[in-house]
Amino acid sequence: MSNEGYFAANDGLGEKTVYPHQVIPFMDKFKILMGDGTSAEDLTEFEHKDFFYTVIDGTRRWVVYKTPNSGVTSPNSSNTRTELQEKREWIPEEGGKLTGTCKVMQVSISGDARVAASYSTVVGQIHSGEGHENEPLKIFYKKFPGHTKGSVFWNYEINTAGDDNSVRWDYSTAVWGHDMSVIGTSKDDYPAEPVDGIELGEEFSYEVNVFEGIMYLTFKSEGHEPRTFTKNLIASEYVNRSDLPAQVKKIFVPIGQDGTERASAYSGELNYFKQGAYNQTNGKDPKVNMVWCAGAETYGGDIAKQYENGCYTEVWFREATVGPGVPPN
Repeated sequence: MSNEGYFAANDGLGEKTVYPHQVIPFMDKFKILMGDGTSAEDLTEFEHKDFFYTVIDGTRRWVVYKTPNSGVTSPNSSNTRTELQEKREWIPEEGGKLTGTCKVMQVSISGDARVAASYSTVVGQIHSGEGHENEPLKIFYKKFPGHTKGSVFWNYEINTAGDDNSVRWDYSTAVWGHDMSVIGTSKDDYPAEPVDGIELGEEFSYEVNVFEGIMYLTFKSEGHEPRTFTKNLIASEYVNRSDLPAQVKKIFVPIGQDGTERASAYSGELNYFKQGAYNQTNGKDPKVNMVWCAGAETYGGDIAKQYENGCYTEVWFREATVGPGVPPN
């Protein structure tokens, strides 16, 4: 399920409407929530010119996911998104596989440099549909204002032990550039630009393969070293407070998010994939939460003004696939 050879078989693409499902055929496996809170279950011959549509870049067509800093969000989030949600659900022991080839064209230019989520967007996820409904995987792109290069990193969120999910936290791993914990010392003070980072408009790809409870991640980008990672989703590394990583103690423990994880992690819980643009830069006051409340400009929720003034995120995908997990190479 890719668009390889698509342009060879279709003429006049610049003159006719091409829907996202014609570029990435797996759209029948997903539904979508967009940045104004509207949603769609059937993505066949569906587009929305403000959030979800196709463009041509040279000779190749891309699917665009675009969403502002402030709009209408899902019930469990403060962040807007134009993002696909897989209709199928699967447990980690059963597994699944998601791939994507994308380039991030815009992240918000406003925010607070001390807030880890500022200036970032999530381009792929695994989301749990049961229990605490936490996220065993979020793939981020983040770029500070004034920098040419940004960072790609992935986060694992613990499946918190007990009933108090307010103490959950993420552990962040750098792919290219920095991880999430690299922040500024004041609102407009930015850390050093990553040497091996990814620029806006620079293509990269990811593969998420969950097989027999283990998550295998592969990241590739021309001119960068490919990176691979593994993470056990059915046996936790974080069952005791002594297991908390130093990074978590730096950014999450000071705001009271210092929980432990149930020993079986996400074992037996239904999960699903998500893909698109999940904007992590919001207008909430950083005093509420110095990790997730970005204090960005939102122009009173006016989407057109946010787009006009760079307070949005935009991600393009040219290929993506979804299917069952497979034995790793």
